[in-house]
Amino acid sequence: MNDAGGRKATVMVVDDTQENLVLLATILQPAGYKVMTLPNGAMAIEAARTRLPDLILMDIMMPGMDGYEACGILKADPLTAAIPIIFISALSEPLDKLKAFQTGAVDYITKPFSVMEVRARVAVHLDLKFLRNELEEYNTRLEEKVRRQVEELSQGHLALITTMTKLASVRDSETGDHIERTQRLCRLLAQLMSRDPRFSDKIDKVFIENIYNASPLHDIGKVAINDAILHKNDELSPEEYAQMKRHTLIGEEYLGQALAKSPNNSYLKMGMEIAGNHHERWDGHGYPAGLVGEGIPLSARIMSLVDVYDALRSERVYKDAIPHARVVEMIRAERGLSFDPAIVDIFMLHHEEFEKCRDETF
Repeated sequence: MNDAGGRKATVMVVDDTQENLVLLATILQPAGYKVMTLPNGAMAIEAARTRLPDLILMDIMMPGMDGYEACGILKADPLTAAIPIIFISALSEPLDKLKAFQTGAVDYITKPFSVMEVRARVAVHLDLKFLRNELEEYNTRLEEKVRRQVEELSQGHLALITTMTKLASVRDSETGDHIERTQRLCRLLAQLMSRDPRFSDKIDKVFIENIYNASPLHDIGKVAINDAILHKNDELSPEEYAQMKRHTLIGEEYLGQALAKSPNNSYLKMGMEIAGNHHERWDGHGYPAGLVGEGIPLSARIMSLVDVYDALRSERVYKDAIPHARVVEMIRAERGLSFDPAIVDIFMLHHEEFEKCRDETF
């Protein structure tokens, strides 16, 4: 038997009788195990600490140090505590077995034993040990991944605070309600898309968490746009509209500066994608770069639909709120024009959930 890395499993056999050592080695070696034999408990402890076998078969009745004492010492040592120990003994009373388990043994084989029983019990406990090792390694990797993500998010928050402070010195004109609604809607749409075969390989839990955190940054560049333009009730002049469109480039630039301080931060990277590209159109007639189709970052394609949906549903000084049903038809009409057709399809299937999510109050 081999472990997960392909290494042949090592079984240590401890018995003061040479015939038993030879017999057990003869049983285990044909089954694919590497076998090391020791004649007493003291030598077994020393060898176990240096060679770390995968499993120990140990007799109980041995001169000097018996199996119970040797097992107790091995289990008390952090270096050898995880090695499974199976007692193999002529002692067959229930109290003998109970003491063995209390000492730390994982199993007990009574002499005389059969070849099949020894092989089967050894195989079971090695399987359990290797599975336990794999689980511990997986948990270690998972903990490290979580630690890195927490550290990354913390660094991102620090970088974002720096950016927001810089922008706040210019002036912030965005409304909190719109930010909160689009944040919820981006998360919902990403969750729905993650279940669709067209997007399931692109959207995972990290993507969903990132877009929830990054979506409030979509219009961050507007804090650098003149008040007279932002709050104008009439149609913007061509010059004013050109100034308004600059908010995408401004937001992308400032978030790019923050990302430079935390280059591995996926949440800030997505924020920069959204800020710079959420006014791009699927047909290439958007701004600032005129990107086409899947050349537009996926996060920005999601934000584009969400932003338009919430804006149309909202009352402004220059317009009334448009009912949900009418907005749904307006978005359907822009399938393949303003919006990614596949995202529109998913929106159409779940637009009632959209309405409920958008109108939630907290």
